[in-house]
Amino acid sequence: MKASEAVIDIFKEWNIKHVYGYPGDSINHLIEALRKAKDEVKFIQVRQEEVGSLAASAEAKLTNQVGVCLSIGGPGAIHLLNGMYDAKEDGAPLVVITGQVSHDLVGTENFQEVNLERMFDDVAIFNKRVTSPELVQPLLKQAFKEAYTQKGVAVLSIPDDVFSQTVKKDKLRSNVHSNYRLFPDKEDVKQAAMLLQQAKKPVILAGKGALSARKELAEFAEKIAAPVVVSLRGKGVLPDEHPYNLGNLGQIGTKPAYEAMAETDLLILIGTAFPYREFLPDDVSAIQIDIDPSKIGKWYPTDVGLVGSSKEILARFNEQLFYTENRSFLEACQENMANWWKHLDGIVADKEGKTLQGPQVIHQLHDFVEDDAILSVDVGNVTSWSARFLRMTNQQFVISSWLATMGCGLPGAISAKLSEPEKQVWAICGDGGFSMVMQDFLTAVKYQLPITVLVLNNEKIGMIKYEQELIGNIPYQTDIEPMNYAAFADICGGKGYRASTQDELRSALAASKENQVPTIIDVEIEDRAPLPGKIDWNQAKGYSKHLWKKLVEREGDLDMPSLKTVLKRLF
Repeated sequence: MKASEAVIDIFKEWNIKHVYGYPGDSINHLIEALRKAKDEVKFIQVRQEEVGSLAASAEAKLTNQVGVCLSIGGPGAIHLLNGMYDAKEDGAPLVVITGQVSHDLVGTENFQEVNLERMFDDVAIFNKRVTSPELVQPLLKQAFKEAYTQKGVAVLSIPDDVFSQTVKKDKLRSNVHSNYRLFPDKEDVKQAAMLLQQAKKPVILAGKGALSARKELAEFAEKIAAPVVVSLRGKGVLPDEHPYNLGNLGQIGTKPAYEAMAETDLLILIGTAFPYREFLPDDVSAIQIDIDPSKIGKWYPTDVGLVGSSKEILARFNEQLFYTENRSFLEACQENMANWWKHLDGIVADKEGKTLQGPQVIHQLHDFVEDDAILSVDVGNVTSWSARFLRMTNQQFVISSWLATMGCGLPGAISAKLSEPEKQVWAICGDGGFSMVMQDFLTAVKYQLPITVLVLNNEKIGMIKYEQELIGNIPYQTDIEPMNYAAFADICGGKGYRASTQDELRSALAASKENQVPTIIDVEIEDRAPLPGKIDWNQAKGYSKHLWKKLVEREGDLDMPSLKTVLKRLF
């Protein structure tokens, strides 16, 4: 068999259904093999390789299986880097295959030759160049194993002439891996149990590692009377309106989450590597549960680190711990959260004749999102609004959380619909993020993927504008040229709607549910700062400085406003 056909056999063994990429000279022999296998392994031709790697990364996050993308060497491989780093930072298993100049030309500075091993050295946990056809199968098998077991990026660079050469058919079984269980030391479990029973104000911070333990987490929180704060990747671990859920933490977080963290006497980190130390307690006891021992104590000093499955460890605690009778701290947090929901309801209340704002758009979306829908959220102000105003029940939520790369919303929706064709799929994007990858709306059209892209259009890079203001600067180069994204959808062969009022938005959302083609809803919104749940003094001071500069620039030095005037405008 040809080496390219051997690659397809390994794809099949790992149950790979989609390979994202763009054809080209140094992978044409592999593309031919994919053409022949198109009924079993579907090659998804994207319009730009970055979208391919972002889509493969999102698929890995959603399915917990290995995502695959490929490109030519040189420029195509360079384009892949953004999605590769997204997978690395979010712990998504990804296998990347790139072409390369013929192996007898490597090192001669030939056309499109790039030192791929050096370029991928930082992003990959496995990074090899195939130097002979006999190495294709063993190295690709190893790449899949490393990506899957280490939850990282594995790369093979394969010269095109290697793909065309004949190899002996190898015995496969490359996807067999040991079934093992990690469970912490008995003394550590005993010490953690003691801390849990002694705590008066325990708080749980749950991340993506707790998503597989939803039932156990809810029971654990009830047993120890602990409110649950979630990281961005952990959104959905409990329904947003669950009585123990205080929402997200940090700049995109809620005031009740911030205040609970300030009062806690025991922090319980479950499946999270939350990095923003300023939002965590100053000096309290901490228990951390994680499947990866390298994460224990990495971002917060822990008294007890428990290495193992969140599901199994929480189940064991639920069997052993006594029910906490004193629930005063939990009840205070719940009352605080009830007031927070009222605060958010006031923000999204329909104001007749007013221009739509981001929170109102997300709030309207609730009535049209199905219970098992997949929501691919882009990076920017939409992240903040989705985290706070999207009241999830059983939906899946996918985002570029650690790298936070703009443009991830559309690729995530494409891969979600390919992976789960029966589920409703939404991409929630700002106009800044969407316009970075909008050419690949054509990919959704080509493969007849009835996704709905909600574009919140304020003709600004809104988050950057806010960041510039927060440090006291006057916003510069954050405006975006006007664009009719609905008309763009129609031109591409999809369906587009524009909305600038509540009624127009509801009508567009309702219509999109019936469409069998990709849809864009272009929502005109006014600018609104994504203020954190709790504003600290430094943020207020920086924003005051921005207002001062703005007023001085507009009114001139002879009519300089007083600090009192500035603060009135701020508060």
